[in-house]
Amino acid sequence: MSDNRPIGVFDSGLGGLTVVKELLRLMPAESIVYLGDTARCPYGVRSDDAIRRFALQDARFLMAMDIKMLIVACNTVSSVALDHIRKDVSEIPVIGVVLPGCKAAVLRTAEKKVGVIGTPATIRTEAYARTIASIDKGIKVYGKACPLFVPLAEEGLADSEITRSAAQYYLYELVDTGMDCLILGCTHYPLLMETIQGVVGNSIEVLDSAFWTAKEAQDILGALNAAADGGRDGLGASTFHVTDMTPNFEKSARRFLGSGITRIEKIDLEDLCGEKQEASR
Repeated sequence: MSDNRPIGVFDSGLGGLTVVKELLRLMPAESIVYLGDTARCPYGVRSDDAIRRFALQDARFLMAMDIKMLIVACNTVSSVALDHIRKDVSEIPVIGVVLPGCKAAVLRTAEKKVGVIGTPATIRTEAYARTIASIDKGIKVYGKACPLFVPLAEEGLADSEITRSAAQYYLYELVDTGMDCLILGCTHYPLLMETIQGVVGNSIEVLDSAFWTAKEAQDILGALNAAADGGRDGLGASTFHVTDMTPNFEKSARRFLGSGITRIEKIDLEDLCGEKQEASR
C-alpha cells in the first residue's frame, strides 16, 4: 500500500529547506509542498499570539493541498505553537523539529550533558530543555543563543574566518560544560555543520535536527504504510511557495536545498490569511 500525496513543510523563511533536503535524501520518491512565509520572517521577534496565528494560517494553506503529513520546519513555531496546530490539524500526522533532535540526544549522551544552540527566541523558550526533561530528567541541558549564525548561513559564509571566529566565541563556553552531544536547534545551522564540528571537536556529536526530523517522518510513513511509490522523482514533483520573492531568493534556496528549484510560486499574504483560506475549511 502506498500514498502518493505530498508532504507539507513550512517555515517562516528558507531555513526549512534543510529539512526538505533530508526528506528527499531519505525518501527520494516523496513529493513536497513547501511554504516559506518570507514576507513575515522572522517569527522569533513576534508575540506568542502572533506566532500561533501565523502558524495556523501556514498549516491551513498546506492542508488545502491535500497533504498526507505536516512538518513544522521552524524551531520557533515548534516551540510555541505545535500543540495549537495539532488541535487544528487532527486528520494527519504533525511533526515539529524539536522532539526528534531531543530523542536522538537522549539516546546518545553518555555524560548526560547536552548542548543546544539556536536563535535567541528558541533558546529563550527552553523548549529543548523541557522536551529532554520530559524524556529523562537526569540530563543536564545547556542552551546558547547564536544570533550571528543565521545571517552567516544566509550569506553563504559557512567556510569563512568570520564564521569560525563566531563559532569559537559562542561554543567554547559550551565545550567547557563537558557536554558530549550538541543539538543544532535552528534549521539554518546545518549549513555551518563542518565549522561547528571543527570548533567543538570530534568527541562531541553534533546532531542535525533537520536530519532527525526527516528520519522521524520516514519512520511514521513506514509504520502507516503511507510511503510514496518507489521510482518517482520527488523533487521534480515538488512545489515551493513563498510570500515574498527576495532578490537573492534562488541563490539562497539553492544553498539550503543543495539543488535548484524549478517550481516556485509567490502567493499573496491575503490568500494566506484571508477569507479564501477560511472558505476552504
